[in-house]
Amino acid sequence: MKEGKSGQFRLSDKTIVDYDGALAGSAEYFQEYISAKYSIVPKIVLSGEAERQRRLIRLQLNNEYKEGQYRLEVTRKSVEIEGSASGIFYGIQSLIQLLPVRVKTGQKALKVPPVVITDEPRFAYRGMLLDVSRHFFTVDFVKKCINLAALHKMNYLQLHLTDDQGWRVEIKKYPQLNETGSWRNGTSVGQWPGTGNDSIRHGGYYTRSEISDLVDYANERYITIIPEIEMPGHALAALASYPWLGCTGGPYQVKETWGAGDDVFCAGKDTVFSFLEDVLDEVMEMFPSEFIHIGGDECPKERWKNCPLCQGRMKANGLSNEDELQSYFVTRIEKFISSKGRRMIGWDEILDGGLAPNAVVMSWRGNGESGCMGAVKEKHQVIMTPAFGFYLDYPQNSEEDSLAANWGGVTTVRASYDYNPVIPGLKEEEIRYVIGGQANIWTEFIGNPDKLEYMMLPRLSAVSEVLWSPQDKRSWEGFKIRMEKQYQRYKLWNVKFNPADIEMK
Repeated sequence: MKEGKSGQFRLSDKTIVDYDGALAGSAEYFQEYISAKYSIVPKIVLSGEAERQRRLIRLQLNNEYKEGQYRLEVTRKSVEIEGSASGIFYGIQSLIQLLPVRVKTGQKALKVPPVVITDEPRFAYRGMLLDVSRHFFTVDFVKKCINLAALHKMNYLQLHLTDDQGWRVEIKKYPQLNETGSWRNGTSVGQWPGTGNDSIRHGGYYTRSEISDLVDYANERYITIIPEIEMPGHALAALASYPWLGCTGGPYQVKETWGAGDDVFCAGKDTVFSFLEDVLDEVMEMFPSEFIHIGGDECPKERWKNCPLCQGRMKANGLSNEDELQSYFVTRIEKFISSKGRRMIGWDEILDGGLAPNAVVMSWRGNGESGCMGAVKEKHQVIMTPAFGFYLDYPQNSEEDSLAANWGGVTTVRASYDYNPVIPGLKEEEIRYVIGGQANIWTEFIGNPDKLEYMMLPRLSAVSEVLWSPQDKRSWEGFKIRMEKQYQRYKLWNVKFNPADIEMK
């Protein structure tokens, strides 16, 4: 970034946004943002229909730019954003960051300082996970989270749709997943493991039409939604709906407390795999994403140890222990997903017992090192999601009264900012397998939107910079200075946030 030509650009109702045909969505996004936040409505016109004149913003597609790359130049006469399609959208985010965050009532123009910025993302995968299984959130709020991700130049949103505590996506072939599995009769209260139960029925799910709406909304912001359907563990909502999916046959109920339940999908029944393939078929119809997440984490093996069918599966396939049975389970699912032209992602427990051939690993345990090392040595791509650093449901400081205090540990803004996804010990040829990182927002102890926003921000800004900017260009001191304006921008966006005074000093 460097200073541009002298003089500020004035953005007003008279400004014309001139765009290439493929960039209509980005032009409309910018117009809607300026209108909503500043009550200024620039005119958008198709390229070639606007005269080159002052007060012109030009969005110009250039296929020679790499994915996500752009060039932004602001002069007194014009704003030029050139790049790939996604790069131009990210250039718009940089332009938004240049706008004043405090304006006088009735102000008719925004002054934009002259700059030249040439930029591109450090990592191809820059994600955020939203857990809608433990607590259900409305479509409108999910859209708000998509907007926040877009404003931070993130390009993936993982929706954690199923778990022991609730099934959140419509599956037409198996209606009991929604009639039974989408609802629980109460929720644990107090710090983990809980001090009681509120006995309040909680639940909900997204219909196919709502999913389609969310996918389109995200795509318009260059964000891909990745569905997560948990297996073989974290399955009680499904087992409560169809007890034959388990080893014992139940009875089961949707879990009202936190932590992983002992009852999991039976690995010895072919009907279980048929069920999961049916579910994944419908999920893949709704979500066109390249990646399909199957969880694969925290799967207790006690039921498998005592299940004749699971033990029979192990004997028939020459498996020596239940970890290898889990690898069999995951590999079988991975082959099905691959047969549909998609790629499977799983948490780093899918490494236990042997890794499925084409799987992508999300490494979360501890600081992510062991999962990362295990994946890259087998030449598998890895996405870094370290619990200590990128788990945004953890307390933000030691003084914070968080129900998750006994769940994990304190993750300060500084801890998020200081994390480097390229961990020590990686060889030069292994670094290319680290394709990015993801901030995770689990909601066992987050039941309302305001709390979720408060836990997300400002740590999402720190994670965003980690995943976008080159390691040698990042500075904690510089980040703190820039965050002073970012806090004002949060207010403009009407979102809750933790001012993080302790960590930012």
